[in-house]
Amino acid sequence: MNWTNFTTIMLICSPVIILTGCAGGSSGSDYTRGQARQEQSVRTGVVESVREVKIEGTRSGIGAAAGGIAGGIGGSTVSHGKLGAIGAVLGAVGGGLVGQAMEQGVTGRKGLEITVKLDNGSLVSITQEADEEFKPGERVRILGGGGVSRVSH
Repeated sequence: MNWTNFTTIMLICSPVIILTGCAGGSSGSDYTRGQARQEQSVRTGVVESVREVKIEGTRSGIGAAAGGIAGGIGGSTVSHGKLGAIGAVLGAVGGGLVGQAMEQGVTGRKGLEITVKLDNGSLVSITQEADEEFKPGERVRILGGGGVSRVSH
């Protein structure tokens, strides 16, 4: 592969790396702009159990597109003529699959499934990013509003 093709591939892949690094999680501490300054209901209770889970990464299509383009360019440089076209197609398909898997892997997060027994006796379970530690027996608050709930201390 020559320097021009390498530079082109890097320019195509750079936005994927940048955007996947900026992907927001589902943290108990993260709020969207729409959630800021919105009233939330507050319920209190005791943590019954905590289970580690994996929160799936994003599938925006950026990783697949960038991987497909980079793979197509790389595949077409291997051969010329009809073989170059076949290499470009195979490289694009393979690059797209790899790019999508990389995007999901980079943006995936470690999470917690937290089951809380509310003061009224009912049980609720909330899954959020594992950015705080919760232990069974701890008193916690559940903040909810707009279809989003989070557990906090």
